[in-house]
Amino acid sequence: MNRPTVILDRDGVINADSDAYIKSVEEWRPLPGSIDAIARLSRAGWRVLVCTNQSGVGRGLLSETTLASIHDTLCRQVEEQGGHIDGIFHCPHRPEEGCDCRKPRPGLLHRAAERFNLELRDLPVIGDSQRDLDAARAVGALPLLVRTGNGEATAAQPAHGATAIYADLPTAADALLQGVHPTGKESGQ
Repeated sequence: MNRPTVILDRDGVINADSDAYIKSVEEWRPLPGSIDAIARLSRAGWRVLVCTNQSGVGRGLLSETTLASIHDTLCRQVEEQGGHIDGIFHCPHRPEEGCDCRKPRPGLLHRAAERFNLELRDLPVIGDSQRDLDAARAVGALPLLVRTGNGEATAAQPAHGATAIYADLPTAADALLQGVHPTGKESGQ
């Protein structure tokens, strides 16, 4: 069975973002409704993947072990709501390292596609930053923007390139669950 799939950014989409980086489980705070939104997608048969830049690892601000603990917390909270995250992919590199996996480059999306044998074309990718939208467009995916995190600033850029803009992850999840095909119009206001 070919399950519908959605790829989510983490910071600013699922949890509150911080200019000082999320460096511990204690600093990781889910945005209102985001855990339930992931669980609802999962319970409805969607494969939920997370692709996230985590340069705090490369900067020495947190270890891979601490990052894994943060992701374990995320997964446990989703499971407590009856859902499941199928995979989390992260880029630990600093921007100046020029890796292929740091968004806006599409390496993380390619890694997810390879692991789950996915066709990325028209696959919804939900982010709050221009780099998320650019990575989605680079692989022919469907770039969806949420106004949480950096989303307000990104939405204010005329050339953001989002296919649709949603108030937050719960609103975007509602649209996906209702089979609403993003049209480029503002949604969830």
